[in-house]
Amino acid sequence: MKNSILHIQDLRKTYYTVEKETLAVDNFSMDLNEEEFVAIVGPSGCGKSTILSILCGLEDKTSGEIEYDGKKIGYMLQTDALFDWLTILDNCLLGLKIKNELTEEKKEYVISLLKKYGLGDFMNSFPKHLSGGMRQRVALIRTLAIKPEILLMDEPFSALDYQSRLVISDDIFKILRAEKKSLIMVTHDIAEAVSICDKVIVLSERPCIVKKVFNIKFPNSSTPIENRKAIEFSEYYEQIWKEIDYEQGT
Repeated sequence: MKNSILHIQDLRKTYYTVEKETLAVDNFSMDLNEEEFVAIVGPSGCGKSTILSILCGLEDKTSGEIEYDGKKIGYMLQTDALFDWLTILDNCLLGLKIKNELTEEKKEYVISLLKKYGLGDFMNSFPKHLSGGMRQRVALIRTLAIKPEILLMDEPFSALDYQSRLVISDDIFKILRAEKKSLIMVTHDIAEAVSICDKVIVLSERPCIVKKVFNIKFPNSSTPIENRKAIEFSEYYEQIWKEIDYEQGT
């Protein structure tokens, strides 16, 4: 049995203005286990991204408990956010440089990741020479450079066309499994959530609460593309669709 490496209990977030206060997240609780992939879905504007922003330290929580068990967290943004004037290698080393943690050993680790995942020949190229899917792989390796145990992803494939989404979701799934990472992913795409993750948490409209949790199990679980072919895939999809208040989302 895997151990819990992240525990969230009764997380609340309230935004204050001169005129009013707005409760965005209400008593959100979850656990993330070692090497577990969790998706958070819900209507647009319900507070999904707010939860990730709190977990990675971009926003403060109003109340509640968050226990990381000493684990390091990496955050992958919606866009690849690569700098066009930096080489692929320099883009991947940027986080380490900003943290003043770049060593020769860590540089060699990043180079090994680039080679391992098909980007070794592009290390000295610039982002404009890469496809959208390859850019996402670079963004992931830049996140992995700091050796996080937990990855946070906010709509990581939203900028890609449908075909590219399928391919890169498979690529990133394989990389994260191979590197033994744990994942929390926010997405509006139910198919993406079901095919990639071990668990799907459905949130209500704002202020979001946990409506239901689905444990995803495929008899012959494989890659996201293969999981979409399973009979159980459409059953999970329909059940989750019925739980989401799409008509009330803003």
